[in-house]
Amino acid sequence: MSDFPTVTDPDAPATAHATAQPGSAAPTTVTAGQYLASRLVQLGADHVFGLPGDFNLSLLDQMVTVEGFHWVGSTNELNAAYAADGYARLRRGLGALVTTFGVGELSAINGVAGSFSEDVPVVQITGMPSTVQKAAGAHLHHTLIDGDYEHFYRAYREVTASATIVRAATATRDIDAALMTALRESKPVYLGIPADVAVAPVHAANLRSPLRAATSDAGELDRFIEALAEAVAASTQVTMLVGPQVHRRSLEPLVREIADHDGVYVASQNMSKAVLDESHPASLGTYMGAFTRVDEARAAVDDAPLLVLAGTVMSDFLSGFFTQRFDEDRAIELGLTAARIADTTFYGVRLEDSLRALHGVLARTSRPAVTAVGHPPIADAAAPVPGAPLDQEHFWAAVQGWLRPRTTVIADAGTSFYGALDLVLPDESDLLGQPVWSSIGYTIPATLGASVALPGRRSVLFVGDGAAQLTIQELSTVLHRGSTPVVFLLNNDGYTVERKIQSPEAVYQDIAPWDWTLIPAAFGAADRVVTAKAATQDELAFALELAHATTDKAVLIEVVLPAMDSPRLLTVLTEAIAHAARRD
Repeated sequence: MSDFPTVTDPDAPATAHATAQPGSAAPTTVTAGQYLASRLVQLGADHVFGLPGDFNLSLLDQMVTVEGFHWVGSTNELNAAYAADGYARLRRGLGALVTTFGVGELSAINGVAGSFSEDVPVVQITGMPSTVQKAAGAHLHHTLIDGDYEHFYRAYREVTASATIVRAATATRDIDAALMTALRESKPVYLGIPADVAVAPVHAANLRSPLRAATSDAGELDRFIEALAEAVAASTQVTMLVGPQVHRRSLEPLVREIADHDGVYVASQNMSKAVLDESHPASLGTYMGAFTRVDEARAAVDDAPLLVLAGTVMSDFLSGFFTQRFDEDRAIELGLTAARIADTTFYGVRLEDSLRALHGVLARTSRPAVTAVGHPPIADAAAPVPGAPLDQEHFWAAVQGWLRPRTTVIADAGTSFYGALDLVLPDESDLLGQPVWSSIGYTIPATLGASVALPGRRSVLFVGDGAAQLTIQELSTVLHRGSTPVVFLLNNDGYTVERKIQSPEAVYQDIAPWDWTLIPAAFGAADRVVTAKAATQDELAFALELAHATTDKAVLIEVVLPAMDSPRLLTVLTEAIAHAARRD
């Protein structure tokens, strides 16, 4: 791939063409839109999601001329934000979306806020009215008719690590600074690009050097390694609790190397489930405080002689509603941009370097091998009884035996996610979910992002009927792009999580009934998907066999479950939530 964009549209406006010095193939100028697209391609965010609108058309016309840039049209801006988020998580890098001013960017802001909450580096790019229109305070459509063009920019400042309205004179610096912030902080950033700035010529020289992630402070890193060696040498056992920030830095291979050392246990938080293959002898499975499935695994974390928190997030759903027994202040903490041992914080020590330091220190010391802690899978499903209705227990037990290695398991907030958490995932598999932000409907667009990010790996999506009604239209994009996920639509007749917490019979817990297996036909994609409906144990067994046998098409299975039934983990969590609400 060239370091410079290649203009592929000979009929593009003159300002869109890169200019080159005589005798040189390298352009000296490109448009700001081309510059941004080139940087995204260089950084691996070569698929960009979004929708066109009149204020971003000039920007899009520039971006699509860049070699290696791919446009993925979404059905709405919220879905585009979710798709970019899923793409970024699976690529372990940047995701990006383009919206139009006002109506488009506000539709996307919920998805971007989720990316901020869960440390996902998404670039939200908004095409804005021209600088001339802004200066005049013109009362344009998509504005609040008050002459203020920065309402929505200010809103994005609350949910991004940086928000910038790009100026023509500083466009390359504005763009590079925003992208570097996203890489450094693993947070979303916002770029507002006025229509005239999008086509403005800018210098292309910076494109010769791809952007690089920041490096650790050398002096602080040396101090940290010295203190770490002292702490590790004093302990015969090390337990590492791994959080989702390890995914953001693509450090799973390093976690596996650390797990191979004697005397090391590795547990994961639920947002980083299977960061280490759960068949590995050092694996403790998923840790959630009092809700950890295996008592020995919980004890290995809570009572660890030396606990290392690597990229963790100590929120309510990730800690079992703060039921962890370990003392965070006594643990070694490895964060995205700093590390801490006891009372000393080592600023500027990045997670990739602190984990490498831990690997090196463990390699230079010895300790006895740990005893493997079993975390057996859910008990195998009993032989299906013809005509016997399904329940959550039988469903998840059947899924446990059905899953195959190298699967991307995607589970929506609620019943789906907490059912999937109790699964022991097969090797080389991921669990993609959103337990901190917990925005229902996230996963159907995220499946689009995952399918684009890893086209050679099959996705298996679990989504409830209530969640699906928010974003089901993005399934159309998934199917028409030729992706072949397996979708389990869990039809439990409404909002089961909320029913379990409070007022189960309230009218607001109900949703309109849909004929789910007809949805693909309504999307004009009946020939791209196989559908089935399972309300009984034997129907589920047939549907699972069908899904394994169907590899050239997507599979949609509607799974009919009781309205008040829930998987084990969700039952105990909702009881805890309800108890806390009554106490308050």
